[in-house]
Amino acid sequence: MFGSNGRFRTEQLHAGDVAYIPQGYGHSIENVGSKQSRLLIGFNTGMYEAIDLSAWIAGNPVDVLVTNFGKPVSLFEKFPRKDIFISPNQ
Repeated sequence: MFGSNGRFRTEQLHAGDVAYIPQGYGHSIENVGSKQSRLLIGFNTGMYEAIDLSAWIAGNPVDVLVTNFGKPVSLFEKFPRKDIFISPNQ
């Protein structure tokens, strides 16, 4: 998961573990094991909303991205300013 000002955390969970992701943090979940995994997700509201990374980046001003990721403005000026599903190789 990642948050503002370069904060991030990576966790490896095992059977029976519980994890918490604070509201507003970007995150992803990946099964890195060789066996099938089951995951139970609970939300603090009855509404689920997915925001993919390209939509999140497109929805933030460049200065916010620079502050959060600690990368130069020139990098984020190259990113699309709209949500894209498939991007051509450029």
